[in-house]
Amino acid sequence: MEIIVLIKRVVATDTRVKIGADGTSIDTAGVQYIMAPYDEIAVEKAIQLKTEAGEGKVTVLTVGPNEATKELRTALAMGADEAVHLTVDGTLDAAATAGAIHAGLEGRSFDLILCGKQATDVDDAAVGPRLAALLDLPSVAFASALTIEDGKAVVSRENEGVTEVYEVDLPAVLTAQKGLAEPRYPSLKGIMKAKKKPLATDAATAPENGSTVEALNLPPARADVVTIEPTPEGMQQLLAALRNDKKVL
Repeated sequence: MEIIVLIKRVVATDTRVKIGADGTSIDTAGVQYIMAPYDEIAVEKAIQLKTEAGEGKVTVLTVGPNEATKELRTALAMGADEAVHLTVDGTLDAAATAGAIHAGLEGRSFDLILCGKQATDVDDAAVGPRLAALLDLPSVAFASALTIEDGKAVVSRENEGVTEVYEVDLPAVLTAQKGLAEPRYPSLKGIMKAKKKPLATDAATAPENGSTVEALNLPPARADVVTIEPTPEGMQQLLAALRNDKKVL
């Protein structure tokens, strides 16, 4: 199995985000970065599929700044075999990112492309399906189970309480949902091995962004919590608040 996994460097999910001075980006001072959590799931599943096949290679690929090498090394420490870093200055939207990956895949053979269903910064869930369209390959998004059988991918996904099962020919592009795999923690041995694994770097060839960010705004602050005593009077107060303030009764 030759598997390519797309990963993205994102702001750590426990970060208290601040809007930058330009009003269109976040303030990155002191911010920690991680591999997007759904991409971690995709890396883990790729490693499992390679192990099940008994042979093959897992290549992780990212489009991002020079600092994204750290996230690639994390994937290598998990068990990926090699990494490709397509460097870019600035921020790319989903269309430009898919275009850059498409160009970066030229000349590479693969049986499967995996990526997270969405990154935890933009949350548009668009890069995987856009790449599949550029490659003219079948695609299934939000995969929660995956097996490879006789050159085909059997993919399950949950949709409003119903499990959908798809069978697609390989090569294909699939995006990972929670439940597809449980990412492992890199071991010390894996971290040491990752330092010697191949990591190719090249400038990304990306089209211009098709969209622009006009402004970023934080959600409105939550109202103060009101404590209501569990007494008959308190229940009357709660009902009055739900009826008059929240308009839900």
